[in-house]
Amino acid sequence: MIYILPIIFIFLLIYGPQLWVTHVLKKYHKQIEDMPGTGGELANHLVERFKLKGVKVEQGKSDQDSYSPDRNVISLSPEVFQGKSLSAIAVAAHEVGHAIQFNKNEPISQLRGKYLKKAHIIQNYGVYILMSIPAVGIIFRTPHLALISVVIGVITMIASVLLYVAILPEEYDASFKKALPILEEGYVPEKYLPAIRQVLKACALTYVAGALADILRLWRWLTIIK
Repeated sequence: MIYILPIIFIFLLIYGPQLWVTHVLKKYHKQIEDMPGTGGELANHLVERFKLKGVKVEQGKSDQDSYSPDRNVISLSPEVFQGKSLSAIAVAAHEVGHAIQFNKNEPISQLRGKYLKKAHIIQNYGVYILMSIPAVGIIFRTPHLALISVVIGVITMIASVLLYVAILPEEYDASFKKALPILEEGYVPEKYLPAIRQVLKACALTYVAGALADILRLWRWLTIIK
């Protein structure tokens, strides 16, 4: 019992944010029939309103909502693109917030380019190295292989999480300095605004929550290797 409580605490600390983000998005996923339009329609309207030249809005894969600066495309999942829920409206506005950042060339938009690709590279290299260690051990009979794998795994975890944390100001800007003020103008009835704020906070924390959840996935690799 003495060991179970710390394990539960660590699990909640690592995976809790991801569970909270998922819970909030699902909680406000219910369709509201009197909503003026879908997430996709709102995104297209805001692109026109803010004169975001060249920005396209398209329906993407399920559970994958993003703005790509390289393609200048806002990609919304079917549930957001076609949805009339509070989650759909908030997520669509959040991604438009990113499009505004980049197309207005705001300094804060540089955070993603500076840190996001590095985070992905570190994660990918970490996984590749972890996967290759058993083969290296068999071929070269390297001692202390478990210790090496743990060190590499921990460094990868910490580095990726810190890089995602560095992007948080950009995410919060897209949610609370772009999306929320827009939606408060009458796009969403006032009674729904507390829920909208929760969804926007979940949107802002998605990257960090995902990075923390990756710690458990990498930890599974370490367990398999050992």
